[in-house]
Amino acid sequence: MSRRSLTRRDRIEQMVVTAEQMRAIESRIFAAGMPVAALMEKVAGLISQRVQVHYPRSRYPRVGILVGPGHNGGDALVVARELYAREYDVVIYQPLEKLKELTATHARYARSLGIFFLEEPSALNHCDVLVDGLFGFGLTRPISGALADLVQSLNQLPVPVLSIDLPSGIHTDTGEILGTAIAADRTLCLGLWKSAFFQEAALDYLGIPELVDFDIPIEDAIAIPADPLLRRITNHYALAQLLLPRPAATHKYRQGHLLLIGGSQQYMGAAILAGLGARASGVGMLSLAVPASLKPIVVAQLPEALVVACPEDDTGAIGSLPESIDPQNFSAIACGPGITQQATAIFSTVLASDRPLVLDADGLNILAHGNPSNQLSCRGGFTVLTPHPGEFKRLFPNLVESNPISAHLADAAARQTQATIVLKGARVAIAHPSGEVWFNPHSTPALARGGSGDVLTGLMGGLLAQVKGKSADLQRMQAMVRASVWWHAQAGLLAAQNRTELGVDACTLADYLIPAIAQHQTAATDRVPVK
Repeated sequence: MSRRSLTRRDRIEQMVVTAEQMRAIESRIFAAGMPVAALMEKVAGLISQRVQVHYPRSRYPRVGILVGPGHNGGDALVVARELYAREYDVVIYQPLEKLKELTATHARYARSLGIFFLEEPSALNHCDVLVDGLFGFGLTRPISGALADLVQSLNQLPVPVLSIDLPSGIHTDTGEILGTAIAADRTLCLGLWKSAFFQEAALDYLGIPELVDFDIPIEDAIAIPADPLLRRITNHYALAQLLLPRPAATHKYRQGHLLLIGGSQQYMGAAILAGLGARASGVGMLSLAVPASLKPIVVAQLPEALVVACPEDDTGAIGSLPESIDPQNFSAIACGPGITQQATAIFSTVLASDRPLVLDADGLNILAHGNPSNQLSCRGGFTVLTPHPGEFKRLFPNLVESNPISAHLADAAARQTQATIVLKGARVAIAHPSGEVWFNPHSTPALARGGSGDVLTGLMGGLLAQVKGKSADLQRMQAMVRASVWWHAQAGLLAAQNRTELGVDACTLADYLIPAIAQHQTAATDRVPVK
């Protein structure tokens, strides 16, 4: 998708920033003439609107506002004033006496209106909802002492909590819990998404995240340097990458040919699961190379595939590819699910080709026995590695020891290997050698099942095979990797919605791939391009 076809909202929703970057963006806005007080009024007005939507006065009449010393506390005080004006029963608790000047001004005005300031936090127990405005982005010191006791006591209350920008106590960049943190039910992230929203350490504290767009000019947002450049996959963006609708006059040979290599006597089902993912991708032709003894089983499950019987060694792993299979004759290759670490000969063969290549599972484990950076950096074709954290640690042990942030880990590995790295987890990080890292914010614990990754490998391989040309556009292939991760997660979300998180085995996940896309196509609406 070209930048011109994105609306401003699409582009804002994609951006992810660190605390330093957010400060720099706000500094540009203030330097251009936007008064700090005016921006606070605007932001807090938007927050108060969301509070009224999520917590209407008819059900949540009594609101407790937690006020910190900085501008996050100032936002909270304006929210208190706005809710008070709309006849909520508002009480304020300000645990620290010293406030920034603007925040102190709002506190004085709130008192003048007659809004009640609590002396002790125990009265918060009687509130119907709490608004957390203790600390926003940029906190680096641990919460300790009486404040830590306050946070822990609030987390025990059976009352919903809405946090402003970030739950108090979470590091903006790493998602680390700084001593303790508010466990929010909902978090309204202000302006631009912060990196913490995509770090697993923070996920249990964020609740339902929502972006409050306060109209940051695109020019200010993109003017701030970033290395790596962090981006977030949106539904609209991902759907636009898929090759839909297809040309009316197309045929199977124009829709790509994927060589999928998988399976062994030990892991028979992996090749089938990957094949089911490839089937859903719409790839024109699928050749599935499996140990000879598995061919009847695979044919029964995937009758449309060209199933190639490969010689197998005494462990039941693929010993070699038949002479009839030349990797150069395929549009893309996916290799690894269930092949075991004995299948080193086929691994060398696919690595030597210049076809777009997806390596997963035992393909990664075999790679880890050598030098991944040396083996991949000189490869002639587009390469994707899809490790989970354990596989990543085996591939790049030195990186794991030096950095806890998933984006930085994936970015360093991508630059070392010149491959695209899909670091799997609750928030998948997709890093490209150019220094661009994308997060997929759409996921579900339902995907924490054996075989889910095999489905992704087949889906990704099938989509890459459809990118046209032997020297296919690098950006199109990178975009297709991102789209496949998003699509896979959307299938998991839809399946979990219909079957609960307990009912999404890998076969069920594959069954929901097409319904997930159909649902999004139906919901898609025309967008107005950026002028």
